[in-house]
Amino acid sequence: MNDLGAGFGYLVKGQRWVAGHGRWFGFGLLPGLITLVVYAGALVGLAYGADDFVAWATPFADDWSSPWLGLLRTTLTALVFLFGLFLAVVTFTAVTLLVGQPFYDSLSEEVERSEGGEVHESGLPLWRELWISARDSVRILLRVAFFGIILFACGFIPVVGQTVVPAIGVCVSGFFLAEELTGVALQRRGLVLKKRLGLLRRRRLLVLGFGVPLALSFLVPFVAVFLMPGAVAGATLLARDLVEPGEGNTPGTGTSDTAVAAKEWTAPGS
Repeated sequence: MNDLGAGFGYLVKGQRWVAGHGRWFGFGLLPGLITLVVYAGALVGLAYGADDFVAWATPFADDWSSPWLGLLRTTLTALVFLFGLFLAVVTFTAVTLLVGQPFYDSLSEEVERSEGGEVHESGLPLWRELWISARDSVRILLRVAFFGIILFACGFIPVVGQTVVPAIGVCVSGFFLAEELTGVALQRRGLVLKKRLGLLRRRRLLVLGFGVPLALSFLVPFVAVFLMPGAVAGATLLARDLVEPGEGNTPGTGTSDTAVAAKEWTAPGS
């Protein structure tokens, strides 16, 4: 349980860091604002079109009598929107980090520099860093979609679907949000996705303590944008705690600590 509190502490420390470095806070807002506009439009479209989609997908219920027809389609419409909201919460960070890769990488480096010690650098050109981030984000989104489909199906279970399933969904969102955010600092250390996930599972309660409150706060409109700079800062501090001495690359060299990492970080034919 101590790890849960410590994880939340990293989130608070990150917000305090950007509050004390106003220039970096403003620097980190721009990618989130761009992504927010796109996502807001998508969610508004989903809100208006979910009922039509459900009606199209359930033609077998057209002849059902009241109140069963309305109950079925209202429930399904709510579930479709909640599923879209679940995906939006999880993917918002991935898309924002991809859009703002140069912004957040610089912010993360500045956090590490302010904390003392050596600052790790990937040693890769920007285009390859973007490619790695995009590739890993797709892999994460596939995992999220898998869990999302299972949770969506479980949502039809009476009582459990309205209580336990949403709680599990928040935990899943929090875990993968933490992965995306810590990935900014861990990727610079040459750690591939598989190894990053291993680090997070090793300290699962610490990660959930950081990610779950963030996932809940991201449900509030506009909050995600203003929390993103501090979330990146806090995730950088968390990443420093997750990595054991000797793990990752040599600071400033971009040299991976494993042959697997070196292989993945080299583009085919290069």
